[in-house]
Amino acid sequence: MGVFVFLPLVLPLTAWPIARLAEQRLYPRTATRLLTGLAVVMAVCSTVCLGLLMVVGTAQLPGNPLPDGWSDPEVRAAVPYDEIAGKLAIPALLAVLLVCVRTLWRHGRVRHRAHLALADLPGTEVAVLPDEVPYAYALPGGKRDRVVVTTALLSCLEPAERRALFAHERAHLAARHHRFLLAAQLAARANPFLRPLCTAVSYTAERWADEEAAQVVGSRRAVACAIGKAALVSRGTPVSTLAGLAAPGPVPRRVAALLGPAPVPRTWPSVFTSVGLAAWGAAAGTAVSALSSANSAVTMVLILRAATPL
Repeated sequence: MGVFVFLPLVLPLTAWPIARLAEQRLYPRTATRLLTGLAVVMAVCSTVCLGLLMVVGTAQLPGNPLPDGWSDPEVRAAVPYDEIAGKLAIPALLAVLLVCVRTLWRHGRVRHRAHLALADLPGTEVAVLPDEVPYAYALPGGKRDRVVVTTALLSCLEPAERRALFAHERAHLAARHHRFLLAAQLAARANPFLRPLCTAVSYTAERWADEEAAQVVGSRRAVACAIGKAALVSRGTPVSTLAGLAAPGPVPRRVAALLGPAPVPRTWPSVFTSVGLAAWGAAAGTAVSALSSANSAVTMVLILRAATPL
């Protein structure tokens, strides 16, 4: 097994360059899918390796329910620094599981409460709430996906900007952006080194919806004005995994991107560019992470089978 069991814990560092460059150089749809995929694979690999290390650490604790053979010196020798790493992995993995469950629970609770709040309203695609607090967000699930917006926010926007608002939120729902955001958040909870990717996904998902709204409305300036006005008065969304017009992501950068030329859709960047090198570097790091975790898992299973009495 060797040091391979530790590599997936630090290989997310190879994705930091693409996390920054993808926001600036890649088409938002491509960037969102690429960054989310990298984050999820790396998070799974690092969690698997934490689990393998925890087996070694747990087997050394007195009174553990594991087979006695799992604490043999041969098993511990398969993991470098087993005395330290094995025991440190126990609270680390428990913390990962706790924060991931908490994130899922909070996401589900907020969605459930939001659907309950709309239960008495007509079952239309757009739910307009008579609220003095300006906000808007895309609410997936339930009987149907819905766009939630308050009268306070609508009163701040011009007709063209309102159309941009609805087009933006519909783009979030059509592309299922909440899934990308939730997956990236869970990955960042599993491995803190993946937080830059989570932040980048939050931004690129909003940029994706911005570009889709600009195509529907036919005016990039109208979308930019709607985002700017909503950011000045809005409080955002009830939870970060629900996408909205004014949050998350740096609003000035989004407005500047909309006031510039439309980006060219591209499935994969050229290797002869900085973003291409960063993308291939992150892909290589992800591949090594997957191979390392698979090698460690297979090795550990074979060792434990050999150490377990029949």
